[in-house]
Amino acid sequence: MFSRAVQSFKKTYLVHRCLGRLCADWNAPPFLDRHLCETPLYIICTLSLGSFLSPRAPVFLEGSAWFRNRPESAFIQPESAEPRPADSPVPFPRPSRTRTERYIRGEMPEAAAPKGKGGAGGGAYVDRDKPAQIRYSNISAGKAVADAIRTSLGPKGMDKMIQDGKGDVTITNDGATILKQMQVLHPAAKMLVELSKAQDIEAGDGTTSVVVIAGALLDACAKLLQKGIHPTTISESFQKAVDKGVEVLTSISQPVELSDRETLLNSATTSLCSKVVSQYSSLLAPMSVDAVMRVIDPATATSVDLRDINIVKKLGGTIDDCELVDGLVLTQRVVNTGVSRVEKAKIGLIQFCLSPPKTDMDNQIVVSDYAQMDRVLREERAYILNLVKQIKKAGCNVLLIQKSILRDALSDLAVHFLNKMKIMVVKDIEREEIEFICKTIGTKPIAHIDQFTPEMLGLAELAEEVSLDGSGKLVKITGCASPGKTVSIVVRGSNKLVIEEAERSIHDALCVIRCLVKKRALIAGGGAPEIELALRLAEFARSLGGMEAYCVRAYADALEVIPSTLAENAGLNPISTVTELRNRHAQGEKTAGINVRKGGISNILEELVVQPLLVSISALTLATETVRSILKIDDVVNTR
Repeated sequence: MFSRAVQSFKKTYLVHRCLGRLCADWNAPPFLDRHLCETPLYIICTLSLGSFLSPRAPVFLEGSAWFRNRPESAFIQPESAEPRPADSPVPFPRPSRTRTERYIRGEMPEAAAPKGKGGAGGGAYVDRDKPAQIRYSNISAGKAVADAIRTSLGPKGMDKMIQDGKGDVTITNDGATILKQMQVLHPAAKMLVELSKAQDIEAGDGTTSVVVIAGALLDACAKLLQKGIHPTTISESFQKAVDKGVEVLTSISQPVELSDRETLLNSATTSLCSKVVSQYSSLLAPMSVDAVMRVIDPATATSVDLRDINIVKKLGGTIDDCELVDGLVLTQRVVNTGVSRVEKAKIGLIQFCLSPPKTDMDNQIVVSDYAQMDRVLREERAYILNLVKQIKKAGCNVLLIQKSILRDALSDLAVHFLNKMKIMVVKDIEREEIEFICKTIGTKPIAHIDQFTPEMLGLAELAEEVSLDGSGKLVKITGCASPGKTVSIVVRGSNKLVIEEAERSIHDALCVIRCLVKKRALIAGGGAPEIELALRLAEFARSLGGMEAYCVRAYADALEVIPSTLAENAGLNPISTVTELRNRHAQGEKTAGINVRKGGISNILEELVVQPLLVSISALTLATETVRSILKIDDVVNTR
């Protein structure tokens, strides 16, 4: 039988060579090779070889070495193929595929979809690969975002230069700022941007760490999915792991009292160490701690409203010129230069205009002679003088005027009268500043001149315009009689980029102190809590069974990305550093962490590198929630 098969194969091969030669003589295009193997004579000869392989002869035909070795492009006529000459013979017509061939290729519903009850077809064609492709696409997009900001993690992290469409440049290593200005298009990648925003709102710090952790967890999910573990199993196991992780973090934390100023300073300094302005942390950290402690009652406070701390940016000078002002600071200049300092100030805040009134509709008044013109001017003068007299009658000597978009809030004639009556005037107060001003100096906004009474005024010891060494002026109002719990921080810098980065750094330091007010506990930094978590969760995984053990162990391994990245960004060998750190923690040194200053492993608490417990817990829970959400997505539907 074998010799008969060999003879049949030789005949088939000869037929193929003859037909191929014939096709070459016709100058046929290459894609006709596919037609040759489907001509009736060729199929008959080929099936003679499969007589002893029946019923798998079609499979042998499709899976023959000749067929497999043909490139896919040989079966498709290229778009650039030259048209056939008119006098050339017509090639063999391509017959349609038989039912058997289409079944083998998986082009029929019976071959792709499972059969239902009674052996009937399962219905429409179902693409089983699509959910897996969608998951891997989402995971890849999330990992790409995490990799983009991974190099910015830690005190030795790199900065990013971001240029927007208008050409404005931002230099920062704050994760939330970087992601907010990135043009992210993939919907799953946008979820990581929102994750960073959520961490910024909840804790204010750790915005880079939370995205890096999420990227590592997505990488772990991809590996688990390749092993055939169901997404729901992975999701539930991750939730178990994060619940256990929160318990572990709480158990290794240390309580802190708000009266312990030294501990608060260490926390703020650790937050500032990874910023561009880290060399000024000795100035900015005490400023941030004092600002928070002045706006809260340490005994009863459970949170901090950062809107009570006004950060005023003023170009000029250096960061060394930054200061904390217990009162109100305005960047607007005094209008009437004759009065620049007022003691025992009585401050009024008006929301109406000190200028001639205008009609509600657009009208024109035609003046026919000079007498009528003089009358109009006299009426204007009398109207404005009456307003200024009422202001003076209430005892006001400092007047703040809200910015108006309808007409000039202050006319030249009104400035003249106010200057004569020794009233300091500051105009163009923004609408967003009104609430803070009222809370700081105890005044109330006045919408009409009839409401301008002494009860509506705020009192202060001193209101003065201060010169800033040739780089502009500021208005300071200090010594308020009924002060609210507010302070102002004046941020100085040589250029716009430095000022904006200093503002972001101070905001992060304020948020760290706010975290300690919310949850009064500290943990070590430098990758120590993540390594301890990885060891504890690996131990916890050994107590589980089945697929959950694999998933929890993968979750534990993913957390090692933080110390690994810290070491890598500091120029250390990540593998040896993390291995030694893991070994130290296995021996019971829970506070051992990566010391990037000395380039090794040390007791991180002795180095005063600490962070609030809330930052780590928030980063862990938010990253896990986002990864679980991405993992549950199996399709993306576009709508108009």
